[in-house]
Amino acid sequence: QVQLVESGGGSVQPGGSLRLSCVASGSIFSSSAMGWYRQAPGKQRALVASITSGGSTKYLDSVRGRFTISRDNSKNTVYLQMNSLKPEDTGVYYCNQGATKPDYRGSWYYTPEDYWGQGTQVTVSS
Repeated sequence: QVQLVESGGGSVQPGGSLRLSCVASGSIFSSSAMGWYRQAPGKQRALVASITSGGSTKYLDSVRGRFTISRDNSKNTVYLQMNSLKPEDTGVYYCNQGATKPDYRGSWYYTPEDYWGQGTQVTVSS
């Protein structure tokens, strides 16, 4: 049974920072790619950041330079450091265990699997 548990969400003012954590259990964490998704009210869940088993990262254009995804395999944990937060960053953030597939240029893209955490709310407002 794969279990993912997110934590670290909260309410902050624009320009503030939060650090989200996701602890995985019941899986081979070190060999899995991981992703952070965001679901805003009335919108589809969207991939915000992803990281391969080797530590390569990719980001949604709107968060690049502000967010950092990282992992600590010794703790089975993936993190999302969020700086310079904007109101548009508001939503429920979900952790996902997935995989990577090669693209035609020799790079990779993230593919989610059906393993999700319960989500953690992030609210950015004045």
